[in-house]
Amino acid sequence: MVSQALDQGLGADWRNRVQAPLRGHRPWTRILLLPGLMWRRDVERIPNISYGDAGRRNLLDIYRRRDAPQNAPVLIYFHGGGFTSGAKNREARPLLYQLASRGWVCISANYRLRPQTSFPGHQIDAKKVIAWVRERASEYGADPSRLFVAGSSAGSNMAALCALTPNDPAFQPGFESTDTSVTGAICLYGYYGYYFGETPDQPPSPNQPWAYLNPDAPPFFIAHGTKDALATVEAARDFAGRLRQISSNAVVYAELPGGQHALDLFHSPRFEAVVDGVEAFAAWVLAVPQRTSDSAR
Repeated sequence: MVSQALDQGLGADWRNRVQAPLRGHRPWTRILLLPGLMWRRDVERIPNISYGDAGRRNLLDIYRRRDAPQNAPVLIYFHGGGFTSGAKNREARPLLYQLASRGWVCISANYRLRPQTSFPGHQIDAKKVIAWVRERASEYGADPSRLFVAGSSAGSNMAALCALTPNDPAFQPGFESTDTSVTGAICLYGYYGYYFGETPDQPPSPNQPWAYLNPDAPPFFIAHGTKDALATVEAARDFAGRLRQISSNAVVYAELPGGQHALDLFHSPRFEAVVDGVEAFAAWVLAVPQRTSDSAR
């Protein structure tokens, strides 16, 4: 499922263009015996670094290898929770620890929730995290020029919007001059629908990523379970299809048979396949020059 999606989205020869070695086998001991164990000896977590003025809702955690590699690619991750709940240290940890062990600097961030804020407050916080990475992440060994955004559920919505709205002043009040463009986006069981109180008979909601689709969208990796009861697979298919029609860059869309919402909480065969897919996708993006709409013509 994931490998076929990579073949379709990147081309059948994508493996020949990946420079970094990929994981040769899945962590079956963790999957079968310790699915909830996230700690790794070679990875350190640096918690609760402030990136804004909203207290604990503007804190982020850094995951990196203990030998602190330099010039590392960066992954920013936003948690789910329907914009009303959630925290930075619950979801996608198999992904964060795996990439950190491979030399990445991974960042998982809180952001303001309802009713403390409403849209676009969540999105402004997401952009503030990118701005923090541009200014400060090099102190932790990161290379801000190689920056991916990722998220689950509502966090996937936010990651997609970040990728599709680089340098948009509407989402950067007070830091309009900061470069918030990203190298790629990773969307896990994303919610792409209407915001609170809106109905389908209204114009496109300003928090719907498909309203911002453009030819210069960076590469996307989208994964969604076919049995997701909270964010429908049909909406994910529609978003991926619209993006493929418009974007000059790669779109990988992986449907996970039987996959439900919150599939990234534990080590499992399904999510470890997604982790491998994300690592392969990111390695390909970093190895292959990406196109703009002008170069695609």
